[in-house]
Amino acid sequence: MTHSTADRPLIRVEEFEELARQAPETVRLEFINGRIEVKPVPDGDHEEIVRWLQRLCMQHRPDLWLYGARHMKVEAYRKGRAIPDAALAPDGHFKGHGSWSDPDGVLMLVEVTSRDADTNQRDRVDKRDGYAAAGIPVYLLVDRDHHTVTVHWQPEAGEYRCLLTHPFGKPVDLPEPVGFTLETAELGKFTGPAENDS
Repeated sequence: MTHSTADRPLIRVEEFEELARQAPETVRLEFINGRIEVKPVPDGDHEEIVRWLQRLCMQHRPDLWLYGARHMKVEAYRKGRAIPDAALAPDGHFKGHGSWSDPDGVLMLVEVTSRDADTNQRDRVDKRDGYAAAGIPVYLLVDRDHHTVTVHWQPEAGEYRCLLTHPFGKPVDLPEPVGFTLETAELGKFTGPAENDS
């Protein structure tokens, strides 16, 4: 049996991009660590969390915009293709970009965990590592299963050197180049009980 990896993918990036172009609107395809992954269509709470983040980003950094579901080239040598839930960049940053954007100039990528079996590997491992390898300065993970917010920063040699995890309700400092504090109490409105709750 042949196993795919980032170094030996089963298909080329160009073939994946064509496949993704042909996919129906109800499916989001990603190409991470040499594998094709299907990203679930977001539920209502997922969308509300992204909307909440957009509002806060506008209040704190009106010079930036939190773009929803922007297609990004990630991993080493930009060989991966991911669709983060949101990308923080200067207003107008993606003007003239094609379907898949290079990550240069993006300050932060955001993922909100989905309620599916693949979210652990996809959001907590594969995307984290792909974003670090692409040099994304800050990766913000809103984890609905554990009721936590994790900030990853200082990408170096394919991994984030720093991370902090806070429970919902605690303020979260987003490091430079983002540079503001998230008050996270409102996140509890958009989720059910934490995974470890009885």
